[in-house]
Amino acid sequence: MSVAEIKNTAESKMDQSIEAFKHNLTKIRTGRANPAILDTVQVDYYGSLVPISQVANVSLLDSRTVSVQPWEKGMGAKIEKAIRDSDLGLNPSSMGDLIRVPMPPMSEERRKELTKLVRNEGEGAKIAVRNLRRDANEGVKKLVKDKLASEDDQKRCETDIQKVTDRHIAAIDQLVAAKEHDIMAV
Repeated sequence: MSVAEIKNTAESKMDQSIEAFKHNLTKIRTGRANPAILDTVQVDYYGSLVPISQVANVSLLDSRTVSVQPWEKGMGAKIEKAIRDSDLGLNPSSMGDLIRVPMPPMSEERRKELTKLVRNEGEGAKIAVRNLRRDANEGVKKLVKDKLASEDDQKRCETDIQKVTDRHIAAIDQLVAAKEHDIMAV
């Protein structure tokens, strides 16, 4: 592996870490309704547990209500029970075939808990990025040790990797700040 390949690999893995962090942030509830909040809820479908999105259409009715439209008639009660039994604190109600899931307003205490959770997720993402930086730097040191790269190449590469790391950590900080703002704004 060359110095350039090590840099490119580190940067692409850091990009993947940020994407995973963004995906984790969608699961954290703000005051607004978001269909992704039901992604973790599992429904009993003929003896096996499957995500709600595989047995129903999940969409937004308005800014504070998620609608769940089961694809089969008999699934409505099972979906409603699964949402109620989940640890999300939601109380769905049926209206014929449609299940409405209103998002209750958050208390100040719950907002602080969610803010803390967002910060912890952000810190985990930063740690992942820093670990990737360390791995890349160790890879370059090994190339120098094996005499496949010069020490000047090592210094340049470490500087470049640090710049990429700083850019990714700044992006994580921006995502954390935006999510905190969403939690506190509603």
